[in-house]
Amino acid sequence: MEINGVEIKDNYAEAFGIKVTRILITAATKNLAKVAATEATGYGTSVIGCPAEAGIDCYMPPTETPDGRPGYVIMICNGSKKKLDHELLERIGMCVLTAPTTAAFNLLDDEDDLLKTGFKLKFFGDGYEETLEIDGRKMHAIPIMSGDFLVEDKFGYKDGVAGGNFFIIANSKMSGLVAAEVAVDAISAVPNVITPFPGGMVASGSKVGCNSYDFLDASTNEKMCISLKEKGLESNIREDAHGVFEIVIDGADEESVRAAMKAGIEAACTVDGVLEIDAGNFGGNLGAYKINLQDLF
Repeated sequence: MEINGVEIKDNYAEAFGIKVTRILITAATKNLAKVAATEATGYGTSVIGCPAEAGIDCYMPPTETPDGRPGYVIMICNGSKKKLDHELLERIGMCVLTAPTTAAFNLLDDEDDLLKTGFKLKFFGDGYEETLEIDGRKMHAIPIMSGDFLVEDKFGYKDGVAGGNFFIIANSKMSGLVAAEVAVDAISAVPNVITPFPGGMVASGSKVGCNSYDFLDASTNEKMCISLKEKGLESNIREDAHGVFEIVIDGADEESVRAAMKAGIEAACTVDGVLEIDAGNFGGNLGAYKINLQDLF
């Protein structure tokens, strides 16, 4: 199968289940909202080593937010409800409450099982906090130096999908980089997904386990490393390829991850120098979701 002359390999991306939250951060200006959203999603590339996978989903204009101010939607993901609860408390408490003029709203409702993030954070107010309602939402107003920090009482979460992915194989590093950037831009228009790695691109593609050291749970995917191929080691990279970039996607559900993969691949295939699109999987050792590349089209 080909798109614009780019081969789409008959291969699948192996993804896994994860707990997902969606949080809206608003502020007095669009820039301040983005700064807070960026801070709150830092150190969130991969649960291999990070305490969560996190990223900015989309911008939300004032006409669509509960308080009529500009905002950004972020997603925070972790495999454990307990750890996710901790991450929300830490990230909203340390990165959003500390940011000027911000407020934090829940975007996932589940009356049966909600995280009491705002309820816990209110105690920072040292007894001066107040409870109020905004757009039908129970909010806590915590006095801080720049005014009041507003946070919703509880935050919902759901079962999502992490690790949707595809590899861009190009004839040069720069061609692959341009294609990866174009792919991430296209994915940013798909709702309910994030690309948690720096710039949305994964430079350090990994595999489950390690060949040489028994103390590592994950290590470099040596068969997809350009420098090792050029040294003559066994490789899965075609001979005429000199640039490989991976895009990893987390989403609120499998449908959203599939839509994002499709959009990203189609965009990457418009760039000159892209030779093929492949995917990463681990023989079923990582997750329950198998998303075949050719089935996306």
